[in-house]
Amino acid sequence: MHVVIYEGSHWHTFAPLSLNRPVFMLSTGMATLFDKQIRYLGASRITLWVRPELVEYCKVRVIPQLKIPAQVNVPLDDEPALLVSGRTLLFRPFKPPQMECVSVENDLVRIAYAKRPGLSYEDLRDRTDRWLELLNLEHVELEARMASSLSDLISWNEESLIEDSIHLLRGAKKPPIAGPFTMSYEEDIWIGNEATIQPGVVLDASRGPIVIAEGAKVGANSVIEGPCYLGPHAQVRPLSYIKDACTIGRLCKVGGEINNSIMLGHSNKAHDGFLGHSYLGKWVNLGAGTTTANLKSTYGTASVKVGEREVETDRQFLGSLIGDHVKTAINTRLMPGTYIGFCCTVAGSHIAPRFLPSFTFWTDRGAEPMNLDVAQRTMKAVYARRDIQWTAADERMVQQVRKIAPEVEK
Repeated sequence: MHVVIYEGSHWHTFAPLSLNRPVFMLSTGMATLFDKQIRYLGASRITLWVRPELVEYCKVRVIPQLKIPAQVNVPLDDEPALLVSGRTLLFRPFKPPQMECVSVENDLVRIAYAKRPGLSYEDLRDRTDRWLELLNLEHVELEARMASSLSDLISWNEESLIEDSIHLLRGAKKPPIAGPFTMSYEEDIWIGNEATIQPGVVLDASRGPIVIAEGAKVGANSVIEGPCYLGPHAQVRPLSYIKDACTIGRLCKVGGEINNSIMLGHSNKAHDGFLGHSYLGKWVNLGAGTTTANLKSTYGTASVKVGEREVETDRQFLGSLIGDHVKTAINTRLMPGTYIGFCCTVAGSHIAPRFLPSFTFWTDRGAEPMNLDVAQRTMKAVYARRDIQWTAADERMVQQVRKIAPEVEK
């Protein structure tokens, strides 16, 4: 079956993480939304419809990883296609429709099955008559969730972790587990090859599975409560406490206390401090003592500050949404619902603003525009520390984010 994964008009509600990646490449559980879509949709070939500035990203970072034919921003041909919003989160195999139909949410196409030769990304972007005709198909209810924001992915991370562990580890040979550490419900604990668990560690899977990927390291006397995923070669510093649905990405370094948060790869929270109900992009570094508040003093629902807007989440617990390449100084304090855009430095001595637009340098003097040359030198230095080459594609992405962020964050 031909499957089209598309970014619709609501990609900006996942900012700042969606400023430099398609929504479907956001992580939840042990995998991305896209991984789950590929897993359950039964595609024989894939077409991705994305913003023009992300075409290169998909061709370089997404398509080479696929085992089926794939293309980007190509119109439909004569074969019927299953069109699926990139915001879709699937938890089980998807049963292909037998006839043309559509699943709708708030007058937006969630999933559609139709034969529409020539239908294109531009039709979706501009909501042309050709695209809107899909709303006239027979309406059906399909078993899938559609995330509206990063707070949804944080809230659903517990279910995603449990589902991913069941699927990805089904039938996997469990390596021998032994050492000077303590395990509870060890049948739900998986430790990958060359992972290191130091003395005194407690792995408690009584509330959900714990997956420690290959090459990961858990420092002495740390406590990990499931569900939790520790990605390949990630490190947990000694005396850390990780609990309640955490996803720690590849090569991350973490310490202190972390609760119900998602960290993409190559990010560090290596020191004491609390990170709760938050979503961090790649290449983030939280200075020692950085703490995110995740509950209002009124115990009311949290909102996210974006520009002059307060975006309600209808959730009581919410920490910070932190874009790629953000740096915080020691003892940084972040209030519930804080938004920190792409490539910001937070270095003030008092509580940080709840909204910092992309490319901001904030100190006690206030918020100033980030010097782009300095920012790029820092990015290159960070890459070099991990033996990763800074490419022309990386530089173009920075320029593209700089161009689109002001419109999203106004």
